[in-house]
Amino acid sequence: MSLLSLQGVEASYGPAQALFGVDLEIAEGEVVALMGRNGMGKSTTIKTICGMLAASRGELRFDGHDLRQLPSHKIARLGIGLVPEGRRCFAPLTVEENLTAAARPGPWDFKKVAELFPRLEERRSQKAGSLSGGEQQMLTISRALMTNPRLLILDEATEGLAPVVRQEIWAAIAWLKTSAGLAILVVDKSLKELSAIADRGVILNKGSNAWEGRIGELPADMADRFLGV
Repeated sequence: MSLLSLQGVEASYGPAQALFGVDLEIAEGEVVALMGRNGMGKSTTIKTICGMLAASRGELRFDGHDLRQLPSHKIARLGIGLVPEGRRCFAPLTVEENLTAAARPGPWDFKKVAELFPRLEERRSQKAGSLSGGEQQMLTISRALMTNPRLLILDEATEGLAPVVRQEIWAAIAWLKTSAGLAILVVDKSLKELSAIADRGVILNKGSNAWEGRIGELPADMADRFLGV
């Protein structure tokens, strides 16, 4: 049984339709990559899952719950943790305050996220706005983990980061898959890193499913057509 299931999901921004029947399934502990060029519906799909954009048609279910009937904060409490594009830390708050604000009961606490990202312990009392871009991304991922989610959604989590920090983030995602058993939906452009951690990939094109399968089996012509690589 799928933990997250989208079937025939449609969504619009006012009169402009953005999703045209998106299908997506994620099982417990599975890592799925959501891919496609910019503007093809990836972030819109995430917004619809998280209740930030209403679906006009289709089914969205998480652990048996109908997400179309729930506001964003109740969807989060079901166990969906979002790492949004652009890092979006609470800049005036310290690292510890950012994490405490999001904390919910469960195995993930400050000690555990500091084991995943040791720099957060070093920056514990530092204002989030003064952190480097990579440190802010570590904080944002940790803040989502502090909600103790069953599904972690990562929207362009390595975008714009230095190569050494990107590798640190990818290593953390790999650890979350193998050791934490989290279901993960990850949006990124790096086929090499995605193929190493994702069980499956789904490509969106113009708001619709264009391809699904193991990333290592993605035909070169499909990659060139839909990803531009």
